[in-house]
Amino acid sequence: MSEECTFDCSSCGADCPSRGQQPQPQKSSPESFLEAPNEMSHIKKVIAIMSGKGGVGKSLVTSLLSVEMARRANNVAIMDADITGPSIPRSFGITERASGCDEGMFPVKTKTGISIMSMNLLLDNPSDPVVWRGPIVGGVVQQFWKEVIWGDIDYMFIDMPPGTGDVPLTVMQSIPVDGIVVVTSPQELVSIIVEKAVKMAELMDKPILGIVENMSYFQCPDCGSKHSIFGDSHVDDIASRHGIDTVAKIPIDSKLSGACDGGLIELFDGDWLSGIADKIEKL
Repeated sequence: MSEECTFDCSSCGADCPSRGQQPQPQKSSPESFLEAPNEMSHIKKVIAIMSGKGGVGKSLVTSLLSVEMARRANNVAIMDADITGPSIPRSFGITERASGCDEGMFPVKTKTGISIMSMNLLLDNPSDPVVWRGPIVGGVVQQFWKEVIWGDIDYMFIDMPPGTGDVPLTVMQSIPVDGIVVVTSPQELVSIIVEKAVKMAELMDKPILGIVENMSYFQCPDCGSKHSIFGDSHVDDIASRHGIDTVAKIPIDSKLSGACDGGLIELFDGDWLSGIADKIEKL
């Protein structure tokens, strides 16, 4: 084979051992649906908080994890992707509306500096319903990613709507999610449904950082004994079956629910999610 060989045997008359051994073209990679964020946004890690059904405390876990990571001296943001049932602004006591400019929208800052974008920050009245079909809702989630000027963010938490439908699929396909935290509660029915969320994450090849069981138990303030109000926990069995090594259990606590209702979640102190926060830091 000549040093000037171009592997184009059709225009070469030389008889060499390498004749016909042209390099084969590499297969093209599957089409990517990932969208780029706003050019003025620099987001290092994205964590999605999801659940198999509603009412298990997904927004609570999103809020608590965001506060925990902000306390660890990180720049934190929350994208409220639950477009038809947003509750994040209420937990942080935010009532002002989001603003914008020609380059994009600006998130609203909480008292401790957490950046938040939610549908409720764009409505004239927070109690107005959002009556939209799935494709439109998914489009708004993509706009929150592409058109919001988030700035420099160490950790973004996405509060997903419940289930494994259109919006969770849109998030996992169009946003570079680095990890997922699944939220559940102790009831047997919910334990069955949460496996759907776990299996969806596995199907989309997204690492599960941990499972959080909300309303796991009630601890008597007088004697300190724990009571399983909603039945025995099944979360450890689910985690074991799927090779998930981090499980957190949040008790029933009237002070915690009061902090959310009063917009004071940033003042609440609890270490139930510290193990998951440690794992997020190691990403």
